[in-house]
Amino acid sequence: MVRRGALTVVSPSGERLNFGDGAGEPIVARLTDKAAVWALLLDPDLRTGELFTDGRLVMEQGTIYDFLSLVLDNDNQENPSPIVQAFDRLRIATQLWRQRNDLGRSRRNVAHHYDLGDAFYALFLDPDWQYSCAYFEYPGQSLADAQLAKKRHIAAKLLLEPSHRVLDIGCGWGGLALYLSGVAGVAEVLGVTLSEEQIARANARALAARLTDRVKFALTDYRAVEGRFDRVVSVGMFEHVGLGNYDAFFQTCRERLADDAVMLLHTIGCSDEPSVTNPWITRYIFPGGHLPSLSDILKSVERAGLIVSDIEVLRLHYADTLRAWREAFMARRAEAAAMFDERFCRMWEYYLAMSETAFRYEQVVVFQLQLVRRQDSVPLIRDYIAASELDLRAREAAIVIGDL
Repeated sequence: MVRRGALTVVSPSGERLNFGDGAGEPIVARLTDKAAVWALLLDPDLRTGELFTDGRLVMEQGTIYDFLSLVLDNDNQENPSPIVQAFDRLRIATQLWRQRNDLGRSRRNVAHHYDLGDAFYALFLDPDWQYSCAYFEYPGQSLADAQLAKKRHIAAKLLLEPSHRVLDIGCGWGGLALYLSGVAGVAEVLGVTLSEEQIARANARALAARLTDRVKFALTDYRAVEGRFDRVVSVGMFEHVGLGNYDAFFQTCRERLADDAVMLLHTIGCSDEPSVTNPWITRYIFPGGHLPSLSDILKSVERAGLIVSDIEVLRLHYADTLRAWREAFMARRAEAAAMFDERFCRMWEYYLAMSETAFRYEQVVVFQLQLVRRQDSVPLIRDYIAASELDLRAREAAIVIGDL
């Protein structure tokens, strides 16, 4: 599999197995026991992360990011081994069962990842607590500026007016909702999340920004929201819905949308055919999660009676976002270890490294879908996006964004 680069794998007996053409910085990985060898060979998608987390795959030269980059950059196999294919078929056959995200399971899944404590997420997120793909407008742009650009880009696509009521599904720590009110100037925003830690900080931020009369946050499932809204936005939440719940999600969104409303969905996805999401991620990081193909999404959009008015594919923006997070996390790794332990830190190092390399070398992207109920709800040409972004930039210049 590895034909370019310089990879050495050291077996438990000390034998050194060399792969690649020797070009570039050498990478040396050691497997500590025979069972680790078999685990890696039989089910690499799941076991590589487990072995690294457990200290049974040890990087002796280079980092786990270097290892994964080399492997995935070389991975152009059209026909993986029959054993790997068998595991993939089994996971595809059982993924609907594993993603049965009812209300109780959804709450537990969210708590598993997002309620690790604000002190932990403060180690690597930008000051606005944006935990989704940033929008890099030029090389070298800072993470904070790119996250601000993401909010601006989304707000521009929503075609906001001062009288609008906005529903933010999966509001996180409240940054986008506060931007839509404090900068874009909409009348009312309701943000919903299932994370107790996120809702506490979001409410505190709204109070500090003196926006509690216009921005509300609720600890509730999107399926429990009532009423109709002029705009609906969801950023980084759809990945947690589960493949079997897509019809219900879009039908619920349609019911929440006013007749001339606009919805913006921002989600990680795959630019190739439908497939199974990485099993290590869904077991240890995002239980119940799924990365959809565009065809997965559009079938349910159509069945809900919604119209796709715009699609944008953000390529490599998330790779750069994850690089910034990974570098910040590694710089403060000792603090994370003090909060948790070394095993937890290895797990998160692997998560950030594996996610970044997936966006760099595989068919993982971010989709932004603009959805409407009526054909005439949005302009016929896209120049309104740039015009709105220009207006929002001017508003930002008059506001201390950090206060939001």
